[in-house]
Amino acid sequence: MSSGHRHPISTLISDIVSIFSKMGFAVAEGPEIESEWYNFDALNVPADHPSRDMQDTFFIKGRDKTVLRTHTSPVQVRYLEAHKDKLPIRIIVPGKVYRNEATDATHEAQFYQVEGLMVGEGVTLANLKAVLERFFTELFGKKLSVRLRAGFFPFVEPGVEVDMECFKCEGKGCALCKKTGWIEIMGAGMVHPTVLKNAGVDLEKYQGFAFGTGIDRLAILKWGIDDVRLMYNGDLRFINQF
Repeated sequence: MSSGHRHPISTLISDIVSIFSKMGFAVAEGPEIESEWYNFDALNVPADHPSRDMQDTFFIKGRDKTVLRTHTSPVQVRYLEAHKDKLPIRIIVPGKVYRNEATDATHEAQFYQVEGLMVGEGVTLANLKAVLERFFTELFGKKLSVRLRAGFFPFVEPGVEVDMECFKCEGKGCALCKKTGWIEIMGAGMVHPTVLKNAGVDLEKYQGFAFGTGIDRLAILKWGIDDVRLMYNGDLRFINQF
């Protein structure tokens, strides 16, 4: 009789939690059925933002202004609301999210993200870079650098695109990184003052950074998986490889 086997996503979440726990991050959770306020408004997402469109968001029939969360970011506001008098805080939020889009080898209507949030006195982008470099170094088992490029996301200011040094060629250039030596891996930035204000945080005293990335994408990179749908079709021939 064969024994049970952990799913690669479950294994990866455990690894992520272990790495961030060593850096003092707690694990936070939030509801998958979410209000528009927490999913969009409190995160400074404009009313006309494309992500609110029916093409991107699952709205709950019969429940006004209620959606399946499109990202794990609502937990930022919920956690800050509950802990605004207990700052500083460091959390990660691994969890399932939903997007109303067609599925293919690199996209699914449901997938996993991990959100990170650190709020305290004197927190900077330098702290973000240091945390992420340690995370990727431990996750991929070799010393990796991180670079930050200017990017835009409504809930951070300034916002950055985060590139990880290619773990396969170590920055020399290969097919995986399209000969650039870098892999675009996540969005991040300093938490927008409006988000902190909506959560009741003292803007004169505290600031912080946030980041988010797809756990499925990390799994694809780490194990060379060529189709994200393999992780959700229940085929034990795939699962038993991990």
